[in-house]
Amino acid sequence: MNDKSAVNQAVDVDPVTASVIQGALENIAIEMGYKLMRMSYSSIIRESEDFGAGLVDARGRGLAESTQSTPLQSGPIPGYIKGMLKTLAERGETIHPGDVIMHNDAYGGASHGPDVGFIVPVFHDGALIGYSVTTAHHLDIGALSPGSCGIVDAIDAYAEGLQFKAIKVYDRGQKVEAVWHMLRDNIRASDMVVGDMEAQVAASQIGAERFLALVQRYGAETLERACGQVMAHAERLMRSAIAQVPDGSYQAKTFIDGFLDSPDTTKKDLPIVVTITVEGDDMTVDLTGTADQVPDRPINMPFVGTVDIAIWLTIRSVLLDTAVHGHIPVNDGLCRPIRIVAPEGCLANPVFPAPTIARFCPGNQLADTVMKALSKAVPSQVSAGIGNLRVIAFSGLDGDDYWVHMEICEGSYGGRQGLDGMDAVDTLYANTRNNPIEDIESHLPLRVSRYELREDVCGAGKWRGGLGSIREFTYLKDGGGSIEGEGHKYRPWGFRGGDDGHTAALTLKRASGDTEELPSKMPHTSAKAGDSFICVGPAGGGYGNPYERDMTRVLDDVRDGLISTNTARDDYGVIISDTLQLDEQATADCRAARA
Repeated sequence: MNDKSAVNQAVDVDPVTASVIQGALENIAIEMGYKLMRMSYSSIIRESEDFGAGLVDARGRGLAESTQSTPLQSGPIPGYIKGMLKTLAERGETIHPGDVIMHNDAYGGASHGPDVGFIVPVFHDGALIGYSVTTAHHLDIGALSPGSCGIVDAIDAYAEGLQFKAIKVYDRGQKVEAVWHMLRDNIRASDMVVGDMEAQVAASQIGAERFLALVQRYGAETLERACGQVMAHAERLMRSAIAQVPDGSYQAKTFIDGFLDSPDTTKKDLPIVVTITVEGDDMTVDLTGTADQVPDRPINMPFVGTVDIAIWLTIRSVLLDTAVHGHIPVNDGLCRPIRIVAPEGCLANPVFPAPTIARFCPGNQLADTVMKALSKAVPSQVSAGIGNLRVIAFSGLDGDDYWVHMEICEGSYGGRQGLDGMDAVDTLYANTRNNPIEDIESHLPLRVSRYELREDVCGAGKWRGGLGSIREFTYLKDGGGSIEGEGHKYRPWGFRGGDDGHTAALTLKRASGDTEELPSKMPHTSAKAGDSFICVGPAGGGYGNPYERDMTRVLDDVRDGLISTNTARDDYGVIISDTLQLDEQATADCRAARA
């Protein structure tokens, strides 16, 4: 990971050819992603884009990944390969042309069990030269409750569903029917899930065909040297960015809710601690001080597949912002200057069989904590604290068959220098989308009764935090749901004088009119027709002194209904009349009195 020799590796491929090969690899990954989207059955892939696609060389080094997929799916693909190879080696199995291998081992490179990878090896002249891989989040994986999120009461890895550890689903071109029968017999909503898996196989095979054609055009040696050159270039970019950060150690600490309704103090109010040390063009990210793993609840984060990706992505996004630096090749080279340390047995490096299926929100909080640590070194390049996400698994029976739907309820970004935080979006390593209301209501016994931005809660700042959304889902038929989330207790952090953001909330409203306020995590709970979940998203932290915010921006927020005139006065010192007119003199006097 920290091999500087690659930077100085002699290559004899001209830069134009290397760039063309790089672009071709990236286009192959993008094509794989679009093919998967268009062939998929479930909205979690087709609409939310919760999938990954990428190419990896024979040594397990990432070459290119799909740009339209979520980083938490594409980023771990090299880890899938290394975990698969380790498992096959332990069994004494070999890979052959025509094989397709399924892998979802959370302790073998996968981000968590529902993110299943399908791996197609690429051979040229009898030699293994690389892999074409797709990953995707599946609606169900045969766990103790319907759906593949919100399984917040799993006591160990075995309760989280089926484990596919380097399983061949095609062997030398022949479909292994027994495996596919097992899938259909043990997974809810199997037509959709297996259909999505078959789409992954097809997309991975397309990627393999394109990869092989590229090798045949340029030759294996030329392609290998070109990839080495591109990876070395990416490493130089990252090292150059790190070298601009002042040497020193920068620490930050945040908390996740954990299980707020638990009487066990070891299951809630869990710290995440990040210490970033910069020495020249090397960076070490140390997670010592992070809470111990929770042995019987699934919020532990796999070190490979979740923790490493959260850290690499955040550092890359902050130090190599594409808005400033332009296109950045995403490959193994970007990771080499960054060393990650996490004590074994902590929340960020659990030991099998500790469950991990609900690692999504803690991982996003880890990314937020990395950004908070970086804020002390590069304050103008970060945002204030983000509002975390929530994922709901809706389910029910239609006759003898299950329907399952995964819905991502948005978070929000904190403000950053020159920009307000983004409202109602996925944050940091998530980068997924919610589903259109029309798609939900046309396919499922659900009605979206309410969908709007929260009002009057954004973290005040020179650049305000983003607003979360309010979404209400009503069951049209009896069913159930489970929920994984964060941020019900701890507010997103404000920065440089900005105010903290606001927490999230979740309400179960029964058809009878009775309501129940729920914690951020809810195991599978039955719901009757007419019952509703009301999801209130968090608001991001503010950046900079609120009294320095342009008064016309405050006026615009009032006129847009985002904040009230009272909030404008109390948080920003801006006086706005009942007719929504700005009183500049009264504003100047108010701000001067509070200075």
